[in-house]
Amino acid sequence: MKTHIVPAFLMTATLFVLLVVIYPLLVWGFAQFAPEKGQGETVSVNGKVVGFANVGQKFTEDKYFWSRPSAVEYNAAGSGGSNKGPSNPDYLAQVQARIDTFLVHNPTIPKSAIPAELLTASGSGLDPDVSPQGAEVQVARIAKNRNLPENKVRALVKTHTQGPLLGLFGPSKVNILALNLALDNL
Repeated sequence: MKTHIVPAFLMTATLFVLLVVIYPLLVWGFAQFAPEKGQGETVSVNGKVVGFANVGQKFTEDKYFWSRPSAVEYNAAGSGGSNKGPSNPDYLAQVQARIDTFLVHNPTIPKSAIPAELLTASGSGLDPDVSPQGAEVQVARIAKNRNLPENKVRALVKTHTQGPLLGLFGPSKVNILALNLALDNL
């Protein structure tokens, strides 16, 4: 029995030091070279912090672009998905409620034109971006509620659309917080 316990204890101790001490210190060290030293990039308006650039936030007023839904109510301390499968009745009811809400606030948009990201939460529940299509389907509502021409709001979306990383990796996206702050500055 001693021949198995000693190696198991040594392996446990080695992995503990490697995964609980060395790895976190290594990640922390790399974070020190990132913007804001890995603490998150805050967004300020007139000296007041209004949010984080890479954390989704809830916007529900009709004069703002809406973010992607969150399974964790935009709580960055507990990010995560709902873990409900696509056939789960509770999940289907939640998605249907989101569809109904969206259609009430955007009556000119057909159900088939609503992008999936405006109805389903991301894996982290904190996605700060939507696709350009996700912003585009909201343009009519925003223009109407702010008494702006649709082409002006559409141009604002276009200027805030970020292409794929290095032109190759990932989809185009629009940061909702940045877009709504620019909208308030019009």
